[in-house]
Amino acid sequence: MAAPYHFFSSFFVFFTFFCALGVSLGFNFTSDFDDSLVFLWPLPSEFTSGKDVLAVDPDLALVEGGDGGSSDIVREAFLRYRGIIFKHSSRFLKLRGRSVYDISKIRITVHSSSEVLQLGVDESYSLLVAKNDDHSIIGEATIEPSFGRLFLWSLPLILDDSSFVPTLTFYRANTVYGALRGLETFSQLCAFDYGTKTVQVYNAPWYIQDKPRFVYRGLMLDTSRHYLPIDVIKQVIESMSYAKLNVLHWHIIDEQSFPLEVPTYPKLWKGAYTKWERYTVEDAYDIVNFAKMRGINVMAEIDIPGHAESWGKGYPELWPSPSCREPLDVSKEFTFDMISGILTDMRKIFPFELFHLGGDEVNTDCWNSTPHVQQWLQDHNMTTKEAYQYFVLRAQKIAISKNWTPVNWEETFNTFATNLNPLTVVHNWLGPGVCPKAVAKGFRCIYSNQGVWYLDHIDVPWEGFYNAEPLEGINAASEQELVLGGEVCMWSEVADTSNVLQTIWPRAAAAAERLWSDREATSGKNITVNALPRLHYYRCLLNRRGVQAAPVTNKYARQPPNGPGSCYEQ
Repeated sequence: MAAPYHFFSSFFVFFTFFCALGVSLGFNFTSDFDDSLVFLWPLPSEFTSGKDVLAVDPDLALVEGGDGGSSDIVREAFLRYRGIIFKHSSRFLKLRGRSVYDISKIRITVHSSSEVLQLGVDESYSLLVAKNDDHSIIGEATIEPSFGRLFLWSLPLILDDSSFVPTLTFYRANTVYGALRGLETFSQLCAFDYGTKTVQVYNAPWYIQDKPRFVYRGLMLDTSRHYLPIDVIKQVIESMSYAKLNVLHWHIIDEQSFPLEVPTYPKLWKGAYTKWERYTVEDAYDIVNFAKMRGINVMAEIDIPGHAESWGKGYPELWPSPSCREPLDVSKEFTFDMISGILTDMRKIFPFELFHLGGDEVNTDCWNSTPHVQQWLQDHNMTTKEAYQYFVLRAQKIAISKNWTPVNWEETFNTFATNLNPLTVVHNWLGPGVCPKAVAKGFRCIYSNQGVWYLDHIDVPWEGFYNAEPLEGINAASEQELVLGGEVCMWSEVADTSNVLQTIWPRAAAAAERLWSDREATSGKNITVNALPRLHYYRCLLNRRGVQAAPVTNKYARQPPNGPGSCYEQ
């Protein structure tokens, strides 16, 4: 834990605030919970707490500071979170009840005015929530930037008044995206008291300095196997922000359907299941912008050369033959012209620097059995394995020419690692041990071991997700830095609008804490004691926010409860 800090003036002059701090790391808003635990998810990097209970004003106001404090991203987030915090409380209750509140303002200071959202954007923040009385400045909460590891809280010195007890809620962040993460933490500190009908912060003062462990904390969503309406995708994105995930990997297209509009090749979305199960360009823009407002990048994927049968519904010439519909025809320039056209159109929609080109599960047998492809292979003195490499490398070159960094499933690395473009991000999925090999060769890696982080594997329990470690088998610091992070994968063969959210949550939250929180805080402990009660609480928090998160400890994920009981024990 670090000492609490804050930079009070624009000159960041330090004043040291001395007080007797009764530190309790519990969030014991009720005696029903273990007061040795902190009911924040994911767990912050560094924090201290006390024993005060603070009341939050239903008219909580935003005070902006810094070059980026007035950003629409910050303002809209404040309104969203105020709505979440005061779901039960209102001005009507305020008129009937108390007129003085400990916290009436939230001060958010953001240093940078930039709203550019890319890999590695600074998501750190600092949060102070402390007590107010007649001798202190107006009660506030503050989010502010994190500067280094050790910090000091600064206030005007009033050391001669023993009754002086400050109440503040301050946030400081270097970027608007750090401010978003701080708002999420503050919202989790707030709890509605049904007795007083007020929102309260327990165990104040809180001093939190927080930052993510990994820069890439993703969730993959497959909209090809089952179409998901725009509102459902937005629900997934909104719920991701509650767990501080920051990348939606949108697996838009696969062999079963091609739902996305591509203006340059308008017949492609003939591959959609029906004319009602499609995404327009405007829909895709909307998804990207909705995600950005929540600090979430969208990484799109086209999975080539395999998993692309649906492309041929509109352009049959992409199929090697009517009986050989995938992989795409490697022998035709039209194939690569279309890939270039698709990527050109998609680049206008998806600003994230990473683009996923798939490359997995490529069965090249029918290339050998298709006469014109077989002739092309002979003319170019290639085997089908070499043609697979040729296809992947050429697609990578096209993506790079459009200022994208290519991401490929691990089969490409496993098959021809020495020839992969060095910019390639290797996406692990088949099992453990791939990221250690990839980073040893200088590649960056994303961890998604299917044995523990595939959400469609409903027999994998929460602890399987929680105990998975992206850096397993990687000891050198220089190689650990090449692991961008990881993502949980929601393949949708057996998931659609009716069950996708309860398949994702709460198990995705277990991985989210692994990706955000310090390794020391999540490893080597009895997770049944230290994590499970907190995950129960977080699952119920999601339910209160309208997210259909399933019970935590069911034998199979997404099953409903098997009998009466509290949300906090299922």
